Amino acid sequence: MAGQSRIRVVDLETTGSRPPAHGVCEIGWQDVVLGADGKWQLCEERGALFVNPGRPIPAVTMAVHHIIDADVAASPFWKSTAPDILKPKGGVVALAAHRAAFEQRFCTPELSGGAAWICTWKCALRLWPDSPSFSNQVLRYWRMPEGLDREMGLPVHRAFPDAYVTAHHLRDQLNEAGLETLLKWSAEPGLLPRAPAGPDRGRYWGALDDATLRRLAADRDEDIRFSAETELRGRDGFVGLEPEVSAQGRLL
Repeated sequence: MAGQSRIRVVDLETTGSRPPAHGVCEIGWQDVVLGADGKWQLCEERGALFVNPGRPIPAVTMAVHHIIDADVAASPFWKSTAPDILKPKGGVVALAAHRAAFEQRFCTPELSGGAAWICTWKCALRLWPDSPSFSNQVLRYWRMPEGLDREMGLPVHRAFPDAYVTAHHLRDQLNEAGLETLLKWSAEPGLLPRAPAGPDRGRYWGALDDATLRRLAADRDEDIRFSAETELRGRDGFVGLEPEVSAQGRLL
C-alpha cells in the first residue's frame, strides 16, 4: 500500500492531558485509503493496543475510558509502541485525529517521523458549520455517516472505536474538500462558525457588529481571534485591525 494513498487516523486514551506528567494507556488506529475510483474509503488496516503509561491511572480518567492499571501492567511502554503504529510499513501521507492537537502532544515528531497532521475537528468547522456541536460523537449522530457500524464505534472513549468514528468523518471530508485543503485548514487555528461564549454565544459571526468582532479579535483564545479576524477581513470597507501596542509603549 503506497504511503501517498493512505492516512492513519489515531486516537489515544491517556492518564491525563499533558506529557510528561501524563502518559498514554491505549492507542487505536483506522486507515483511510484512496481507492482506484479516486474516492477515499476505510480499509481493513485497524487495531488497538494497550500501553503501559509508566504511572498509575487516576480515578478521574479511569471513569472516562474505564481502563484500569491491571489492564496495562504487562503492556509495552509508549516509546517502544508508538513508532511502529505512527510510521507503518509503506508510510502514510498524513496522520489524523479529532482535535489533533491533543494527540500531537504525545505523538511527537520524533515518534511520528515528522508526519503531517489532519485535524478532523478543524475541518468539520469549515465543512459542516451548522452542526449543533463539533465533538466526535455529536458529529457522528448529527451526520450519520454512511457505512458506520454502530457496534464497532462503541464504547465511546476507547481508542479504536473513537478512531473508527473519526475515520468516517475524515473519509467524507477528503471526498468533499480534498487532501491539500484539509492539510491547509489543519495548519491554521480553528475557524469557528459561531461565537462560542459570552453574550453572543451561538450567534454566527456575520450577525455581529464590527465593534463586537474587534473585541473578540483581541481574545486570548487563538481560535476566537482567528475567527473574528477572518470575518472582519471579509467585510466591505474593512481597513485593518489596530496593531497591538504594549502598555509600556502607550506610556512612552
